[in-house]
Amino acid sequence: MSDALFERDVVAPVGAELSGPGAAVLPLYLEEGFELSEEKILFLSEKDIFGVAAARRRGKSRNRKPVVLLADLRAGDMVVHEIHGKGRYLGLKTMEVGGVSSEYMEIEYKDNDRLFIPTTQIARLDKYVGPEEEQKLSKLGGREWENAKTRARASVKKLAENLAEIYRERSVRTGYQFAQDTVWQRQFEDNFEYEETPGQQESIEQIKKDMESAKIMDRLLLGDVGYGKTEVALRAAFKAVMDSKQVAVLVPTTLLARQHFNTFLDRFSGFPVRIEQLSRYTKRPQTVMENLRSGKTDIVIGTHKLLNKGVRYKDLGLLVIDEEHRFGVSHKERIKDMKRTVDVLTLTATPIPRTLEMAMTGIRDISTIDTPPDIRKEVQAFVVPFDWGTVRDAVLKEMNRGGQVYFVCRRISEMDYLADRLHKQVPEARLAMAHGRMNEQESESVMEAFIQKQYDLLLCTTIIESGIDIPSVNTIIVYEADKFGLAQLYQLKGRIGRSNLRGYAYFTHLAGENLGEGAQKRLDAIREFTQFGSGMKIAMRDLEIRGAGNILGPEQSGHMADIGYNLYLRMVQEEVGKTMGTPVPRKEEASVELAENAYIPESYISDESLKLDMYKKVAEADTVKKAKEVRAEFLDRFGEPPREVENLLGAAVIKGYASRAGLLSVVRIKHTVNLKFAEDVIVNPEAMIRLLSSVKNTAVLRHTTPPYIAYRLKSGGSYTEMLQFMDKIRHCISFADQV
Repeated sequence: MSDALFERDVVAPVGAELSGPGAAVLPLYLEEGFELSEEKILFLSEKDIFGVAAARRRGKSRNRKPVVLLADLRAGDMVVHEIHGKGRYLGLKTMEVGGVSSEYMEIEYKDNDRLFIPTTQIARLDKYVGPEEEQKLSKLGGREWENAKTRARASVKKLAENLAEIYRERSVRTGYQFAQDTVWQRQFEDNFEYEETPGQQESIEQIKKDMESAKIMDRLLLGDVGYGKTEVALRAAFKAVMDSKQVAVLVPTTLLARQHFNTFLDRFSGFPVRIEQLSRYTKRPQTVMENLRSGKTDIVIGTHKLLNKGVRYKDLGLLVIDEEHRFGVSHKERIKDMKRTVDVLTLTATPIPRTLEMAMTGIRDISTIDTPPDIRKEVQAFVVPFDWGTVRDAVLKEMNRGGQVYFVCRRISEMDYLADRLHKQVPEARLAMAHGRMNEQESESVMEAFIQKQYDLLLCTTIIESGIDIPSVNTIIVYEADKFGLAQLYQLKGRIGRSNLRGYAYFTHLAGENLGEGAQKRLDAIREFTQFGSGMKIAMRDLEIRGAGNILGPEQSGHMADIGYNLYLRMVQEEVGKTMGTPVPRKEEASVELAENAYIPESYISDESLKLDMYKKVAEADTVKKAKEVRAEFLDRFGEPPREVENLLGAAVIKGYASRAGLLSVVRIKHTVNLKFAEDVIVNPEAMIRLLSSVKNTAVLRHTTPPYIAYRLKSGGSYTEMLQFMDKIRHCISFADQV
């Protein structure tokens, strides 16, 4: 940013302390600017300066791996090291070893033992995700951790066979191959009144590619609440209808069915497409079912009624499922049967961990919408004891800015009491009630009146939880929030803040009641994860709180608890690969010692969570191109990288080349670098002799066990030619497990 401002004749050095009038760039994230008038200081965000276009460029989507980010790691959190086991993270520590300064992650193990892990090995460390009762420290050097991994591996093999069977069944079945986009498809997409976010665009392309292939699509579309998943589903549905296929849209509630029905009618207006609704409120369900059988209906939107055995389709081509985890066991079995023959697109904001597992092991494909619409602001969440004074203040504050309020409770039986109290506490508010036992006419009448702003306050149950979109509602009060599940709370929070106004969510618990440990953790999590894109973190935290007993069964959940979710997941990926005959590519990390200070100095980045995030990115920069991209990010966010950071990036690239060349270690001693092979590497003598002959007087093979190459650097100490040499080594070796 500093460079971009300089190009516009604004001198704003990074991190400078201003003693007088001037400008400086701070390496902080700021959603929008503000002014401290008395101090005469004006803070501007990048978006304030460069506008929406710059924000869009910066928000380019990428296919994220849905895992827990180490940037969320705090001192005191449990971590899992794949070799040493479960420990407690204590923080970062800069240490000098052998005259070289590096930064280490300090981990506490059983009996107060300490382990200092170089940040270059950050990829071996994961934040522990699992039930709290299993957060026991491992013994360094003990057999307990190895035994736990062995037991988990054996159990995972059985699970892998079951998962692989599902995959094989899908692979051998040939699905319908949809045609390329039509002119009408492009016209339909051009009618969208907003600009697609990068995440939407990427997801749309992935889904179309699936539909145009011969395989049966089973794709999970993950996007936070309000990120535009419905528009992506609309385009998939239109594509299916253009090939004369029928589409079924399955939703968990009648209220959401009605909203989707109206959205589909609006978006499909002007096109010869027949859309119908099937729920308990449908007046002539038999007519709808007959139209589905005859093919008169192109798209049907409904609740679990769509899963009844009496519902038959003439030619169903696409099934869209909104929040699959909201359906019961019997419904899921019926969904499973349907998935065998038709393309399936599942939409979710808070995926259950089982769904995540399927997505990440390749059994199910995943698309991620990770960029919010430009106008949206993060919802401010409060966790407070219930107080009628707080309720009155929150309602009046929202009414004063022309908005509306949800008041959500769990039980219909207590709604009359709450309505009476609300009338007395906030007589200024026009109150309406809505719940699941109302008939269709009552429900539609109330919701339509509320949408038309004839009421200020809607007292309701969780019927508003999924997908309800009323932009004028920007405050929600949840009564006895400690009795709700974490995914429910997150969905409720997503019902507000869907316009350009800030949303306010009040999660209350009755004063004087002791919160259970699980309830306290749920409320802490919802307060903690207020930033956009938190759905994946919520799913992880939910697993942390509940354990996995009701997801995988007691045996598998026990092993997951022993070794942590992420390591367990990697085992599943590896075993499924072996079972399918496509083993996960070998990835052995090489150690690199170049006798250079390589770390992120405190004076450059002081925030520890930012440091961890950047260390993770550096660790993934295993090519020159990736290293240049990370360096550009350092420069953009924090200013010119110091020598220590440049060394760190260089070591990361060398480590990547070394790992691909089958090297166990790269150690520099003065002008010589020893390249030691891993024990399972088999050197092709003829190929190696040819390679060494091409670099005479530079590299010599030492016949030790295992062998190593002594590589002499040229004057100036550049590693460029050594990287080229290491790249050629790849063609002279093989691995024992590949022979």
